[in-house]
Amino acid sequence: MKIAIGADHGGFELKQKLVEHLRGKGFDVRDVGTDSTAAVDYPVFARRVADAVAAGQADRGIMIDGAGIGSSMVANKVPGVRAAMAYDVSSARNGREHNDANLLTLGAGLIGAALAAQIVDVFLGTDCTEARHQRRVAMINDTAGAATVAAGGIPMAGLSMAGLSDTDMARVLQKLEGLLGSQHAGGHQGYTRDVFHGGPCVGSCPDTARRFIELGAHRFTAGPDSPGRIPDELARYIDHTILKPDATPAMVDKVIAEAREFSFRSVCVNPCWVKRVADGLRGTRVLTCSVVGFPLGTSMPEIKGMEARKAIRDGAKEIDMVINVGRLKAGDDDFVLKDILAVTEACRDGGAVSKVILETALLTNEEKVRACELSKKARANFVKTSTGFASGGATAEDVALMASVVRGAGMEVKASGGIRSFDDARKMIEAGATRLGASASIAIVQEAQKSGGKS
Repeated sequence: MKIAIGADHGGFELKQKLVEHLRGKGFDVRDVGTDSTAAVDYPVFARRVADAVAAGQADRGIMIDGAGIGSSMVANKVPGVRAAMAYDVSSARNGREHNDANLLTLGAGLIGAALAAQIVDVFLGTDCTEARHQRRVAMINDTAGAATVAAGGIPMAGLSMAGLSDTDMARVLQKLEGLLGSQHAGGHQGYTRDVFHGGPCVGSCPDTARRFIELGAHRFTAGPDSPGRIPDELARYIDHTILKPDATPAMVDKVIAEAREFSFRSVCVNPCWVKRVADGLRGTRVLTCSVVGFPLGTSMPEIKGMEARKAIRDGAKEIDMVINVGRLKAGDDDFVLKDILAVTEACRDGGAVSKVILETALLTNEEKVRACELSKKARANFVKTSTGFASGGATAEDVALMASVVRGAGMEVKASGGIRSFDDARKMIEAGATRLGASASIAIVQEAQKSGGKS
């Protein structure tokens, strides 16, 4: 597979690592620049990557800037390109499975080398195979074909390059040369490199904190795309949770306000609160998460599927479902697979992330492995340790075991249950968790802030 890869100054170092990573896996990599950390304009390089994909010179493209957003906008202006920004392996897989994305954009200020390599591997290793998704991709392509892209005043809608006259082609090329020629590599006028690279060096921060957020970066940017201080980003790994049976509207509203303030990854609630939470989080980057079959997991698969679909219609972007533990322990793997599939298929149809709760405190190691394998077969996005309602919660040992089973499939692990301190959270992340479920979210973040990331 031929890969075109590019970056601006903020993404240069990550690009170099990904080039090495990809070539080590045997990919034919074409590096279109930039070639240093000197300030440049990201649209130039995003356009180079997109043009390579559109022209068939590359099968897939990868573009890296500070946040990944601007480059995605640029690339999607090029006919034939379907660019998708990814910030974790789930979004990368979704972009391929659902949208047949042929160009990936990454934000070097949001993720680092370790996570970026996982995202790239999933992006390159996932195909769009289901008929309903292929039909929608065709609709995307038809929409792009119906648009008018002005190049020197020439309407391009519905035209192939072969349909242009020599005069028209000359005008198109002249316009493109003018666009590319107007970009320069000397940086943004009036700004110095310190504006873009003046943030704190990760080397001055504790190693445990670096591992905790799994950025794998050598430094953070300090510009508008900066992820901020390490303790701030720590919150993005936490699903802020209220699943108490006596939760009141006022309690739920308080959790919503806390999530908006601290910018947690999601708010996780029982189904009856999903619409309230989705409405309360509108306009923020905090997601709405609902549990299904919670906390016992003994509802019939059909009911779990209906519950998931209703939650998604109400605004849930993530679904945490509980497996039927008794059926798993009885060796009825066919039933458990059907149980999980009822929810993962609902999530795929609704564009939601699926997480499978194993309730590890009730399982043997062999049963945990079987549950993870069944979750892989059902194409879940995550496996999750616990509900928090059983005899025990997450352990680092269980997280490590689960990660060892599912990581190769591009799946992630959520640790939940009994995570009450920064030290608890750090241990889970170091064991392989990429998401945490906690009701003590604020205390964890505040402890990290006070300690400066030291455990």
